[in-house]
Amino acid sequence: MNNTVKDLKFKIFQSGNPLFLYIGINVIIFLVTAIIAVFLFLGRTDFIIGDWIREYFGVPAQITALPTRFYTISTYMFFHDGFLHLLFNMLGLFWFGNIFMNFLKSRQFHFVYLAGGLVGALIYIAGLNIIPAFADGLINRTVVGSSAAVMAIIVATATLVPNYSIMLLLFGEVKIKWVAIVYFLLSFLGLSSANAGGNLAHIGGALLGFIFIKSLQKGSDWSKIFERKPKLKVVRNEKPTPRKPVFNEVSQQEIDAILDKISSSGYDKLSATEKEKLFKASKD
Repeated sequence: MNNTVKDLKFKIFQSGNPLFLYIGINVIIFLVTAIIAVFLFLGRTDFIIGDWIREYFGVPAQITALPTRFYTISTYMFFHDGFLHLLFNMLGLFWFGNIFMNFLKSRQFHFVYLAGGLVGALIYIAGLNIIPAFADGLINRTVVGSSAAVMAIIVATATLVPNYSIMLLLFGEVKIKWVAIVYFLLSFLGLSSANAGGNLAHIGGALLGFIFIKSLQKGSDWSKIFERKPKLKVVRNEKPTPRKPVFNEVSQQEIDAILDKISSSGYDKLSATEKEKLFKASKD
């Protein structure tokens, strides 16, 4: 049991693989809240943790609620309404996230996941407040779930390698571009459903994933904001500064040898030390 926990801890938090990190965080948060919900039910309390999570961690539809719930645009993408909500999001993240990581960097995965969730939240807020069909019923309306972030990964992967094939039950081998298109169409058609806000968030995530890859293909990598800058290092020059040799006395024998060398080879052939010796002797 100890080894299993250590292995999971390493894979989620220390392996450096963002795919396992986000799946791990989402699953851990779901399990913790689900366990708390069980104890609350057994204690027959009136406190409903799901409502509390939506109120304090879900993105509110009302713009007036944002000044006190501004942080929810980042927290909402780690909470889920139920097991199936979590399961389908994590399966999509696992399948497409693995393909994503085969072609791109961890830094880019982090950016697409987090920015996809962020843009999804902003599209959710803007859509519900601007589109006339959603003008009513904004009070106490919130959204939770990692669907927008996952959608960003799915669409980014399909935009990068559209003809990459995966095996689907009942359908066989399918190119991932068709899977992404179906996901997007279902979200668009879902705008007339009770979960219109959630589908707006999906569309926001999809747009981020698509635009990120198109920008990357043109040479602009937005994920560089996550790039670690090298620390400045002061390098000391340990090599001692060469000093000129000091000659207290130069013997006549050395002077004669230097003069002989000048007569046979010329002054230019003298070494720096010989020139210094000759200069010293001339001053004495």
